[in-house]
Amino acid sequence: MKCEICGERPAKVHYTEMKDDEVRQLRLCERCAEEKGLTKLDGKYSFSLPDLLGGLADDDLPGEKPQGPSIGCPCCGLTYSQFKATGRLGCSECYDVFHAPLGPLLKRVHGADTHTGKTPPGRSRPRSEEAELRTLKLQLEEAIRHEDFESAATIRDRIRALES
Repeated sequence: MKCEICGERPAKVHYTEMKDDEVRQLRLCERCAEEKGLTKLDGKYSFSLPDLLGGLADDDLPGEKPQGPSIGCPCCGLTYSQFKATGRLGCSECYDVFHAPLGPLLKRVHGADTHTGKTPPGRSRPRSEEAELRTLKLQLEEAIRHEDFESAATIRDRIRALES
């Protein structure tokens, strides 16, 4: 099969683009693929997840306010423009700082903007339930210490419901 751009050399790179429910495929020779911006590393064409995320992080998403270079993470100093260039966040605080543009991006990549993963094998309950149980047990101790037995009974019942 010949390259669909130059029509001269054999197509060695198969590029598929999906946009707005349309699938477009190109079969390119190595030279035309490099001219189109596909890179070759160690004899193989590749892309990285950060490159993909950076490319998807457009400022013109529907219903989204453009993020200028002035918006930055107070913890690590990363700007949204830098995230778009690298596809990597600097720290855990970046998720909160860039929440508005990351939400639509995560929905496009994962289909949702919240994590609903599975419980690892051997764990009886998800971590969120374990954290809630620890919090409730501390609240129960505090209620008993303050002799607020009515609240303590309510908290005890919530603990029993979670444990069963």
